[in-house]
Amino acid sequence: MLKTLGAQIKEFKKDSFLTPVFMILEVLMETVIPLMMASIIDNGVEKGDIHHIYVMGGLMIVTACVSLFAGVMGGKYGARASTGFARNLRKAMYENISFSNIDKFSTAGLVTRLTTDVTNIQMAYQMILRMCTRAPVMLLCAMAAAFSISARLSLIFVAAIAFLGVALFFITKNSHPVFRQVFRKYDDLNASVQENVSAIRVVKAYVREDHETQKFHTANDNVYRLFVKAETVLALNSPVMQFTMYMCIL
Repeated sequence: MLKTLGAQIKEFKKDSFLTPVFMILEVLMETVIPLMMASIIDNGVEKGDIHHIYVMGGLMIVTACVSLFAGVMGGKYGARASTGFARNLRKAMYENISFSNIDKFSTAGLVTRLTTDVTNIQMAYQMILRMCTRAPVMLLCAMAAAFSISARLSLIFVAAIAFLGVALFFITKNSHPVFRQVFRKYDDLNASVQENVSAIRVVKAYVREDHETQKFHTANDNVYRLFVKAETVLALNSPVMQFTMYMCIL
């Protein structure tokens, strides 16, 4: 599966490579800035060295600009890589649709695969290139900086990471099955729209407008309820992370 999907990156390999490079550069710059601030306070303010404050202040401005540039370029190349990957994947799927696919999947299901599912894969690929690169590097840099200050005190972060890992595992475990149901309900929604568009004369001839309208509303409400259920579980992400962060501060 991964090999099949990876083959659709094609001409966007360069963008896929540059995105994590710029994300790593952004993280490194963000990690250096607090060290510069500490140097200003320790070696500049406390010692009354105005020259050191000016030098480190200038370096902080340069570092911030580099971080901003890296973030913008990471977003640019990440968007180009993910949208290009989705374009190639959608094209390959369309070209490989055959009678056997139509027999196995409904027309509405094929439409869902080509639209919603490809869009979800596109967003996932962009998150892999950006967030899945940024987060581990930020974690390593932050842990290194913390341990360099106080190894004993930094053990708090190890416990926090373990707690976050368990909490996020249960959140993912409970939300994933719901999202699987959502994608199946998308097929029912697309089928309702397709039937009304392609057979509108038949619907009107047999006076089935109210029935088809109710059918659409039912499919639409099913998608709505499942999304609310899934997002309600995912909404726990922010409180759990905020709780962990403030407990570390305390």
